[in-house]
Amino acid sequence: MYGCSPRWRADWMSERDAELVLTQLSNKLQKRYPAQPKRIGVNYGIHFSGGEPFLNFDLLLRVTSIAYKLQIPSTFVETNCFWCADDEITEEKFTKLKDAGLAGMLISANPFILEWVPFERTLRGIEKSRAVFGTKNVIVYQELFCDQFRKLHVEGTLPFEAYREAMFERDPYGLYEGMRFPSVIPMGRAVFKLGKLYKMYPARHFFGQSCHEELTRPWHIHIDNYCNYMTGYCGGISLGDAKDMDAICEGIDLDGYPVLEALASDIEKLYDLAVSEWGYEPVLEGYISKCHLCVDIRKHIASETDEFRELQPTEFYHHLK
Repeated sequence: MYGCSPRWRADWMSERDAELVLTQLSNKLQKRYPAQPKRIGVNYGIHFSGGEPFLNFDLLLRVTSIAYKLQIPSTFVETNCFWCADDEITEEKFTKLKDAGLAGMLISANPFILEWVPFERTLRGIEKSRAVFGTKNVIVYQELFCDQFRKLHVEGTLPFEAYREAMFERDPYGLYEGMRFPSVIPMGRAVFKLGKLYKMYPARHFFGQSCHEELTRPWHIHIDNYCNYMTGYCGGISLGDAKDMDAICEGIDLDGYPVLEALASDIEKLYDLAVSEWGYEPVLEGYISKCHLCVDIRKHIASETDEFRELQPTEFYHHLK
């Protein structure tokens, strides 16, 4: 979805920027949520994610402490558990985070993580986080996949194609359900790597559709390590600098953001812009979603010019394939 890769530069958000962003979020969230609730939810409060936040545990501890001092509600961390190789170390890190003010954990479990992270580490992360934070404050995203991996008696890692074959032989409906689950969102790198699993449509099939709702929704926004403000899951589209969140929330003059202007009205406008100005050629096989069409167009534009300030971070477009 966000083109994550070990080939990215390790451009960690600075502690100063993190505190500035968290301070602004605190002022807004405290008006909506009661202070320091004892529950967590994927659309409630704040979550620290990545990439993988445990790659920089010291920074993670510091921003957790900052969030706690600011009385930000429902803070939790997402992790793929790559680091959960030892019982003692796993429990120790979860305990340090809890002592710093963290409310809970989200453990990521899906076939794409299973390619690289041994399933035993995922299970260890689930067990130890529940021991530290309590069952209600640990989210396994998604339990469906954990159940599938148990039924397949997975040990260690498993290539995605092997997962597909094993699930198809054992439970074809289970494979279909997994690929339709919220963990697989048809955007970002997924549309290029998994497009063959879905029905394709020509570009004109999506003309008349806009992204206005996705770009303006006021819930579940993401802020990346460069402080780009992104609504929802639209990787590579920045609404502005999250260090000045009030300016974003007051409204954006679309005259200065041609890509945003096009997407807010009709994706056909973005298509026409890319074809006429930047020589974009549609994919002959087609597209699986309007998000597929959008990201393919944006990838092409970003390869031709850096004049569009809403196409950030630019490195996102280099790691889609």
